[in-house]
Amino acid sequence: MEARKKLDLLALSSVPLVMTLGNSMLIPVLPQISKKLGINAFQVSLIITVYSIVAILLIPIAGYLSDRFGRKVVMVPCLIIAGVGGAVSGWASWKMDDPYTVILLGRVLQGIGSAGAAPVVMPLIGDMFEDDEQISAGLGLTETANTAGKVLSPIIGAVLAAFVWFLPFWFIPFFSLISVLLVFFLVKVPKQEDDEKQSFKEFAHCVKDIFKQNGKWLFAIFAVGCTIMFVLFGILFFLSDLLEKQYAIDGVKKGLVLAIPLLALSISSYFSGKKIGQDRHLMKSVIIIGMCLVTFSFIALRVQHSLIFLISFLVLTGVGIGITLPSLDALITEGIEKEQRGTITSIYSSMRFIGVAAGPPVFSYLMSVSEHLVYYISAGTSVIAVMVVMLFIKPDKDFEKDPNQLPKLA
Repeated sequence: MEARKKLDLLALSSVPLVMTLGNSMLIPVLPQISKKLGINAFQVSLIITVYSIVAILLIPIAGYLSDRFGRKVVMVPCLIIAGVGGAVSGWASWKMDDPYTVILLGRVLQGIGSAGAAPVVMPLIGDMFEDDEQISAGLGLTETANTAGKVLSPIIGAVLAAFVWFLPFWFIPFFSLISVLLVFFLVKVPKQEDDEKQSFKEFAHCVKDIFKQNGKWLFAIFAVGCTIMFVLFGILFFLSDLLEKQYAIDGVKKGLVLAIPLLALSISSYFSGKKIGQDRHLMKSVIIIGMCLVTFSFIALRVQHSLIFLISFLVLTGVGIGITLPSLDALITEGIEKEQRGTITSIYSSMRFIGVAAGPPVFSYLMSVSEHLVYYISAGTSVIAVMVVMLFIKPDKDFEKDPNQLPKLA
């Protein structure tokens, strides 16, 4: 991979890193926010959920706009909006006696910014490279940055909140500004000819044809992506609460414990992205293995969940999710033509955000009923994901006969 493209990738990797920090950084602080504002577990979970709901609604629109007008034109303003949203939440927490509603408003702005920033990274990497192995490696790098953000975020959030509980909100515009500068000055977007641009009617017809021809495997990938984020953010919310209430682990120590399974996720994601190449049979196998590891982890935790056991099997969960994500990204990016790639990958990002949005409130309810339900639901949804992959993602069997032909998904 040429040095110029490496700089582009490093700059692009800052976008999912910043977006992840801006969301996951708050997870270890949620119990503290709940106490400071005098709100219950469900209300505090909405600080994560409203951000995600807004992103769900706007990501497909941002995807279309990026296909129509350019990736960078959409990405840079949205990064700025995300930073403004963080500043609004930070200001309300600092200056207002009852800041909860305005904090949510700031999170809405952050969700708008996120909708047009992180999801555009995947199609842009697809635009930058012609070789599928380079696309897979590039996607693996950005997914690693995403998961690295998840590793760093509980530690950074806990450290910041140790000084002032609302300080994590104020660091969102700081991180966003860094990403804006990197993307603006370092990312060189491949030029798109004017005659390549489609009218909305033509574009909508093409997207309809894509789902008509490829609907089964696309919806399967959407479902698995949603499931992974549902389990991941749900279990992080659960673990953050459990460590504080049951094991009296809070502050920076809690951030470090939360980072352990996320570090496993990040490392496995990096190596998975480098190894899968353009072999879609391998991608399917890796997804199945990854989700089986997640299923096994939660079955084991239902049997025994002492602290050491809990962390050990959540590390295994992290590995399972980590090896799965780059394969999902590569399948959907390499399987769609460049002209519609932004919209299709954005719909996929929306599905992932549905999981992010649903995880904390659903797990909050499960925790109030029975801790065991957390393990049952996590294992059950993971089993369903395995079945969906096995039934609906079917790489072309003829690919083995012609290694020079790009594999297709049935």
